Amino acid sequence: MFSSSRQNFLKTINHKQPDRVVVDFGSTSVTGIHVLIVEKLREYYGLEKKPVKVVEPYQMLGEIDSELISAMDIDVIGLFSAKNMFGVLNVNWKVHRTPWGQEVLFPGGFNYTYDSNGDILMYPEGDTSVPPSSMMPKSGYFFDALDRQQPIDDSTLKVEDNLEEFGHITEPELEYWKTQVSSLEKNSKAVVASLGGTALGDIALVPAINLKNPKGIRGVEEWYISTLIREDFIKEIYDRQTDIAIENLKLLHEVIGNRIDVVFTCGTDFGTQNSTFCSPETYDRMWLPYYKKVNNWIHQNTNWKTFKHSCGAVEPLMSHFIESGFDIINPVQINATGMDPGKLKEKYGDKLVFWGGGVDTQGTFAFGTPGQVKEQVKSQCGILNNNGGFVFNTVHNIQANVPFENVVAMLDALKEL
Repeated sequence: MFSSSRQNFLKTINHKQPDRVVVDFGSTSVTGIHVLIVEKLREYYGLEKKPVKVVEPYQMLGEIDSELISAMDIDVIGLFSAKNMFGVLNVNWKVHRTPWGQEVLFPGGFNYTYDSNGDILMYPEGDTSVPPSSMMPKSGYFFDALDRQQPIDDSTLKVEDNLEEFGHITEPELEYWKTQVSSLEKNSKAVVASLGGTALGDIALVPAINLKNPKGIRGVEEWYISTLIREDFIKEIYDRQTDIAIENLKLLHEVIGNRIDVVFTCGTDFGTQNSTFCSPETYDRMWLPYYKKVNNWIHQNTNWKTFKHSCGAVEPLMSHFIESGFDIINPVQINATGMDPGKLKEKYGDKLVFWGGGVDTQGTFAFGTPGQVKEQVKSQCGILNNNGGFVFNTVHNIQANVPFENVVAMLDALKEL
């Protein structure tokens, strides 16, 4: 008799051979599906035709609802914060038309304008009285953060300026999470919660597109420069941020308990296509102590597993991720330098769960044939799912312009497995 999704998942994350490959689509902001592909999937499975909710508008990720979870045999579901990345509450959904002509649902507070080029400008908290924080080109499929970096005077630079979005959790927020986990009473799936507050220097979050007037170091370029020239300043941010995070996690654990399986801890990227962003020695000084502080608290006080996202050629940092206390690494960017799945599995497979890497989104998935997609999916699963420790997902989110026949081929390969 086959195990339930959650039972199978628990085997997998404890490095035991599952009955079948565990599958995730949509449990996190880095394992999701673009809203355009979600609409096509609903049509493919014969589900009701209706506008899809954009649950993560920065990347335009669509909701994977209970109907799709069932149709796609998904084993993992996600819990997200009450507000999206723009600081808008996910309530009062309204129909909007995208630049590519699709009708989707945005929250009621999601307000935007068009510039003279026809590009979409989005505003923090949907407040159009302040400068926009993001832009979607009229020919694009997702938003890019706008540079709102103010002139920096090192003599007046304050750590507090980069801690504004990392505040102490409020009673309404705790009540929200309590309601979220209460809905899981009859759930048989594994659960990933994106609780927030633990992302150290995630470059998608540094510009603070949810803040109306972000202060401190907010430019992407300036942030990377600061990790070199303002190392002590960045470390103080991380130290104080993780203190706040642990206080919040204590309160969250009181209302969530062990009704979740995984906490999405951090999405900071450490790799390019060909190398790491920093040396292992720099990582050990700048990030490891603070990751370790949070992960140690989680492991000492909960049953949660910790999830680290990092794109790129990060094999030289894998042992350092392990020392930091991470249980899960996402994705396995199989076309990056040094990211051979067989070697990674052999060297780190007993310590790390590999989440993603089931098909190469930059190559085969986007440009290959359906046959090549099926072949790669089966090959990757054969390597990474040996003795558990693997959750199937693509290498990062499924994008809008991937050939839909390749999406179907991926799903067919999973069925055959």
